Parts: sequence; structure tokens; C-alpha cells
Amino acid sequence: MLSSLHIENIAVIESVDIQFARGFNVLTGETGAGKSIVIDAISAILGERTYRDVIRTGASKAFVSAVFQDVPALAWFAENHVPYEPELLLQRELGVDGRNLCRVNGQSVSVSVLRQLGVQLINIHGQHDSQQLFDEENHLRYLDLFARNEAEFESYREAYEALVGVRREIDRLSIDDGEKLRRTEMLRHQIGEIDRAELKSGEDEALEARRKLLQNAEKFTQNLLNSLRCLYGDDDAEGASAQISEAEYALSRIAQYDDRIERLSGAVAELGVNLREICEELIDLREETSFSPEELDEIESRLDLIHRLRRKYGPTIDEILSYRDRARQELDEIRFSDERLAELREQEEKLHSQAEVAALCLRKTRMAAAQELKGRMLTELSQLDMPRIRFECRFTEIPFGPTGADQAAFLMSANAGEDLRPMSRVASGGELARIMLAMKNVLSELDSVNTLIFDEVDAGVSGRAAQKVAQKLQSVAERKQVLCVTHLPQIAALADLHLLIAKSEQGGRTYTNVTPLDREGRIEELSRIIGGERITETTRKSAAEMLSGK
Repeated sequence: MLSSLHIENIAVIESVDIQFARGFNVLTGETGAGKSIVIDAISAILGERTYRDVIRTGASKAFVSAVFQDVPALAWFAENHVPYEPELLLQRELGVDGRNLCRVNGQSVSVSVLRQLGVQLINIHGQHDSQQLFDEENHLRYLDLFARNEAEFESYREAYEALVGVRREIDRLSIDDGEKLRRTEMLRHQIGEIDRAELKSGEDEALEARRKLLQNAEKFTQNLLNSLRCLYGDDDAEGASAQISEAEYALSRIAQYDDRIERLSGAVAELGVNLREICEELIDLREETSFSPEELDEIESRLDLIHRLRRKYGPTIDEILSYRDRARQELDEIRFSDERLAELREQEEKLHSQAEVAALCLRKTRMAAAQELKGRMLTELSQLDMPRIRFECRFTEIPFGPTGADQAAFLMSANAGEDLRPMSRVASGGELARIMLAMKNVLSELDSVNTLIFDEVDAGVSGRAAQKVAQKLQSVAERKQVLCVTHLPQIAALADLHLLIAKSEQGGRTYTNVTPLDREGRIEELSRIIGGERITETTRKSAAEMLSGK
């Protein structure tokens, strides 16, 4: 569960610390006081997308941290090499330069990795979730979540992807005779052009190095001869090699009189050996090296050919050769396409049967889940003061697709005698809020997330329905930690912890504070929610009565 939250420099919040309780927590306050900012801060610490404009004016960065208690040993910890502890500290720093620094128990993680953990800690439900219920594209996903049919869905997905792969191959090979002839001639021309070039891997690099040498042949030869003359000597003068030999001889004659001379004599002797080896290698290089204008012309022609092939088939010789190999493979496929198509159509038939069986298995799980979901939803909605509602899941068979061969839509009738219709056409705002709450309550029983946040999901709800919603949230809080942003006194009165979000001005700046309320404070806040600005003894008595009836 979420134990504490620390927020710095987010919107109108300069710095605030919030302690949460187990069970039912509510946040109330005037419109614009900053209730949604607290929820936004929680979203940020869960790794959700956050924009730089949330940073408080004048601050260079914002910071949010949260402590969670009794965190289960999720697989996420081992997968991301973060040591597991039942007490979990999440931290996120947001800079005006767009940088994000995220830490889990002091260990740095990326925002995406933090998000993978966040969705396993808290579910946030807002008015946007109610809008999602209108969209029939989401209904099948809701049904699959309730059915917990991951194994059947994965079996179907594998069969479907295999079928799609074979059909894609069939489409690729299914070309008319004229197109086959045109493609065959082009491939043969390309293969022949590359084969005639007799390319070798790395040949272009070797040729370019040789061309560079030939282009500097005069400089190369002259400097090679100069180095030999300096080291080896010529008819006019001795080279360094002969002079080192004389130095070695001179030192050897006096080496017996001083150990240091003996050491130096040996070093000079070694220098002489190395120098003679260098001279021999330079002589060999001079004898092996020959230059001719004809060779340079041949290299230029060869490189020009390689360059033209590069422009057509790939930036390197290896890629040109790979292109040739692929062309040969395609040519073989065209040559034997009729036989291959027969094989593929046989595979397609088998895979179609496998996908059909997998789709039927998936459909059975969905239809069974739809009946159970109907019963659960009717029970939940009856408890939310909607006893006459009818709820059904309509199935439509469709061609195989990524999610199966089914289309699902939730239909309802909110009033007696009315036909079943799509929810977007029959549900009022208050009814939709209760339907969403019922759906979330049913689905929340299936996951391991221990904290649920409801951000003003009571919009459009009032009177007796509001009391039913409050009781339902209190019931959910018996097994999960619940945080609820609300404007309804019926909901606020049932909370285990009531937090007041209030805004004030100091020195021309706006500040938001969060205060846990005692009984007297709760009476005052409930009185404000009930009566607005005009609080009387009657509204206070009503608020106290609501708290006493908790």
C-alpha cells in the first residue's frame, strides 16, 4: 500500500508531505485547490508521462517520492536486478531541461522501467475510464481481463501469426506469368553482372590502399632510398649501421675495466643487430616494390566497376554479394514457385484449422466469462441503486484477427421496458460512473494491485445513488487501499482518513497544503461540501450525523 508521498515544486505545491492510511482515504477541497495535482504527482512517481510545465514557476526542478509498505516480491525486482524489500522507496526528479532521474530503493532506473513497476503498485481510475466504457473497442479487452484467458489467447495468437506468415508468403509468390518473366530476366541480369565482376570481400579496401601508394610512388621510392642511405650507407659515405659497429668495437676493448662500459657495450651491440635487421627489411621492400602507370590505370578501372556495383546493390562488397545470394534465392523461388505455392496452400489449410480450433477455445472462455460477468455486474449495480438495469454482452463473429474471431459489445437497459442498447446511447453521466465503478470493482478482484485511486469518479452522482457509491467504495476498501478524490459528503463521511486540500496566498504566490482532519475538522469540511459558503448549525449537525452514522 502507499504509505507516504512527498511532493516538491509541482504546480502550486511548493512542498508537502502526505501520510496515507490503510482502508479508505478521501481527498476533498475547493475546486482548483490542488486535488488533481496530488493525483498527477502520484502518476509521475509511477512512471507515467509528465510534462515540464508541471514544474512550479521559478523552480529549476520538481521532485516526488513515495514509500510503499508490504510490497509483494514481484518478478520485476529480479528482472531489473533491483534488490527486493517489502518497504519500497520510489523517487523521481523532473528538470526544466526535460531530464528525468528515477530511483527505486536508491537504484537508478529508466522512466519506462519505473512505469512497469508502477502499474503493479497502483491503479488510477478517473473520468477518462468512464469514457473508455463507451468505446466498444475496449469491451473485448475488459472481457478478456475478467476471463483470465491468457493461455487460450496466447495459443490463438501463435496460430494466427503462423497463418498470417504463410498467407503473406503466398501473396508474395502469387504473381502472373508476365510478372514472373520480367522478374526472372531482371534477376538473371543482376546475378550475371555481379558474378562477372568476380568480387572478393575486402578487395576494394586493398585496391584503394594500393592506389594511394601508386599515386605517391615517386615520394615513396625517394624516401625509401634516403632512409637506406642514412642507415646502410653508399659509395660516398658510411651509414649509421657501420658507425654503430665501430662504436661497439671501441667499447668492447675497454669493457673489461668498468662494468658500466660492459653494459653499454652490450646495449650498442643489440642496437646494431636491430638496425641491420631494419636495413635488410628495407632492402627487401625496395626490391619487391615496382610501380607502373599501367597498374594504376587497372586499379582505377577496377574501382570504377566496384563503385558502379555499389550504387546498384549495396554500399560494400559484402552487401553486394549478399544481394546476389538473395537474388539467386528469389530466382529459385520463382522457378519452383508452383511447387512452393502448393506446399504453402497445404500449410495454410492446416494452420487455418489450428487457428479455428484455437479461436473456438478462446470464444468458449469469453462466453463463459460473459455470463459470469453479467451476474457479477447485475449484483454490483443493484448494490449501487440500479436494481432495474439489464446488462448483456453481445458477440459477433468476425474473420480471424489479432484478438480472435470475436467482437464483443456491452449492452444495457437502464429502465424497465427499454430495449438493450449500447451504453453510450442509454447511460447518463451518473449511471455511467456507477457502471464504471462496478466494472472496476469486479476486475480489481482479479489482480494483485493493492492500491486503487478514484479521481472524481462520482461525477453526476447524487442523492441515494451517492450513498450507494460511498458504501461500495467503503466495501472495496475492506480488501484494498482506496484513495478517492470526491465532492460528495456521503463518500467523505465514510473515510478512514480524510485529507483536506487547501490553497492560500503568501507574498503574491499561491501555495497548496494537505491537512489530515480530526473529527471537528471533518465536520467543518463536510459542512462546507453540504452547504457551500453559508455554513449553519443545521449543516454542522447534518455533517456530525453523517459521521456518527459511519
